[in-house]
Amino acid sequence: MFKNLSRTAPAVLFALAAFVTLSAPAARAQNPPSGTPSAAQSGTPSAATPTPAAIPAPGPSTGLVRTADGHEYAPLLEQKINYKDWTFKSLKDGTPLDLRDALKGKRLVAVVYFAPWCPNWRAEAPVIGRLYDKYKQNGFDVVAVSEYASADDARKYFDSQGGAPYTVVVESEAREARDQTTHYGYRQSAGDTRRWGSPFNVFLEPARLNKAGDVLTEKAWVVGGELIEKDAEQFIRERLGLAQQSAVEPCKAEPEKAEVKKQ
Repeated sequence: MFKNLSRTAPAVLFALAAFVTLSAPAARAQNPPSGTPSAAQSGTPSAATPTPAAIPAPGPSTGLVRTADGHEYAPLLEQKINYKDWTFKSLKDGTPLDLRDALKGKRLVAVVYFAPWCPNWRAEAPVIGRLYDKYKQNGFDVVAVSEYASADDARKYFDSQGGAPYTVVVESEAREARDQTTHYGYRQSAGDTRRWGSPFNVFLEPARLNKAGDVLTEKAWVVGGELIEKDAEQFIRERLGLAQQSAVEPCKAEPEKAEVKKQ
């Protein structure tokens, strides 16, 4: 299904805009802590977003759709971003983590860039958490990259959620570093015009990556906004070879009724 998505995306994005506007669950209306960007500064809609009729149409590159309740959804698109290997410090204990090493033994990995204070990330976090829990036994993994807030802020966020269920690393700890991050560079390559770009999702298939060199892959599947859970799950199932398996157990056949003996 996703093979030709990048070609067909413009034709379906207006339907996507209508769908997410009518059916999206409410985003968490949380403001960043004092000293962090406001919703207006971050490009994240406030609770006073105009009615659906005033919501801008999807962008030409990422297909971003902003809904009246503050979500920023985007479709899966295959983008040329020349994604490189990296080594960042683990949020858990500060030890260096190399991405190429972290990918070993996995079939599909979502690298999720986020700012701990971002309401759109906080809306997506339960979604990526559900997908991770559901498919981790099938070779799916998540590596979250914290941006534009201190490691302590990221730690506090995950502690408030009962702990991070997947690996979390830190690339930047200050808003001033935004334009120097790899996150910012990939967003520019993908045509993401949001100010802070949280969340930003990159899906990698380890078996298809370059075996050597800094560039892991020239092209990757990118979501420049919040995941659309149904589409993300279908993509994950296809990449893990589960698309042909039923997600719902078939109903058990009812036992045949005993034949009633004639009197």
